[in-house]
Amino acid sequence: MKDSVAVVGGGLIGISWSALFVAYGLDVRLFEPTQDARGSILSRVDELRKQVTTLSPDLADTGSLTCTQTLAEALEGCVWIQENAPENVPLKRQLYADIEATAPQDVTIASSTSSLVWSDLIAEMADPSRLITAHPFNPPHLMPLVELFGIDSDRMDAAADFYRSVGRHPVRLKREAVGHIANRLSSALWREAVNMVSEGIADVSDIDEALVYGPGLRWSVIGAHMAYHLGGGPGGITHYLAHLGPSQEKRWQDLGSPRLDMATQQKLVDGIELEARGRSIADLEVQRDEALISIQRALKGKRL
Repeated sequence: MKDSVAVVGGGLIGISWSALFVAYGLDVRLFEPTQDARGSILSRVDELRKQVTTLSPDLADTGSLTCTQTLAEALEGCVWIQENAPENVPLKRQLYADIEATAPQDVTIASSTSSLVWSDLIAEMADPSRLITAHPFNPPHLMPLVELFGIDSDRMDAAADFYRSVGRHPVRLKREAVGHIANRLSSALWREAVNMVSEGIADVSDIDEALVYGPGLRWSVIGAHMAYHLGGGPGGITHYLAHLGPSQEKRWQDLGSPRLDMATQQKLVDGIELEARGRSIADLEVQRDEALISIQRALKGKRL
């Protein structure tokens, strides 16, 4: 049997990963334990694969996708395992035990977990070094970011190389953290966005527009630290910290810590309904994905 990538879990993330791998010429064997969910996987993966090739039209070879009836079939002959099971620690621990007993020895198990940390997941593994957390930004077939953590430096190097080979941009955590890097940043920003809604500073749609047409646009080419470096003028970050640091601290002190109580939740729901203007989730996803493709095609090679 030809070497393949095993994708474990055929939900939103597993299907997205599968589309990416297939578009980059890898053969994928996908195991989804829920029978009812298997019927639509092939068509959904093919739809997302077309998005990848729209973004990267120079991709020449397309891999194959096989939906397997058992986990063992997916793991047979695999050279990489991308695990996408629900965020349930006992479930994942049992899954890793099954994988260790069945998969080729020493093949890396990469968990797409977004909220769980490595030390919780490896507690019952025979060889914890096999597991890395490889958190993608959703949807992984379009968003390049993959956040990596593990204890085996050679395995981490190999993981970074693997993800680069399928057009992703890996970053590494020096120590594990709930939410990794990007979700912690996103959560911090959303906390203040919710606070502004709760305190009546601005409406949901105006807050979103302020982000999209302001910092969001800038952050698509430079990160937060570099943005403040440039914000310091010729003196860079040194000048900014020396002269504008106190004003930054003042803003930090004024940020809120909102509660998602029923009143705040209702404000958010009402605000999103107004911003969505009747568009369904499916419509919004299509518009998001088309915009992501256009932005990334425009930005290729232009990030600082």
